Amino acid sequence: MFHHQKRMHCRHMRGPRRDAWDGQREHGHHGRRHGGGMRRMFDQGDLRLVVLALLGEQPRHGYELIKEIEQLSGGLYAPSPGVIYPLLTMLEEMGLAQQEPSEGAKKLFALTEQGNDELAAKRADAEHLLQRLAAAKERFSSGRAPQIVRAMENLKLALRLRMERGPLTEAQLQDVAAAIDAAAQAIERS
Repeated sequence: MFHHQKRMHCRHMRGPRRDAWDGQREHGHHGRRHGGGMRRMFDQGDLRLVVLALLGEQPRHGYELIKEIEQLSGGLYAPSPGVIYPLLTMLEEMGLAQQEPSEGAKKLFALTEQGNDELAAKRADAEHLLQRLAAAKERFSSGRAPQIVRAMENLKLALRLRMERGPLTEAQLQDVAAAIDAAAQAIERS
């Protein structure tokens, strides 16, 4: 059980209460834990194809890819750095992407000729995935701010993970309650 909790915590997962695609249980690494278990955001290989499509539009840094995917999904999903950066390394090792010169310490990635060929061969699949992201954004953003939904889910997850680590001391209980009360008061004032 501890291994499962640690694995979830390391993924910085974001997402809606329900699955954006089809309600299937997740067995991979791209999703968010909810009361009902893990939910699948992408099938294996789908995120790789989305990243190829985004790199096909223009060279990007890893952080830009995370933010673009989050924007495309309306804030419902953002892959963690622990998913994106190894994926970029894998694409580079496969000869599908390469680093390009850029200012600063950030690594800029672009598709290689082989990466463009791969994307061209799978263009229909890539377009389908981008359309699914847009449809999920549409479904879940109707009247609800995705940033607030994500923040609420992050708070619930943080509380659940902390409670599962063991009992809180009286001082810790007071600190947690004070933080939640302060957030509630700030929201009421806005």
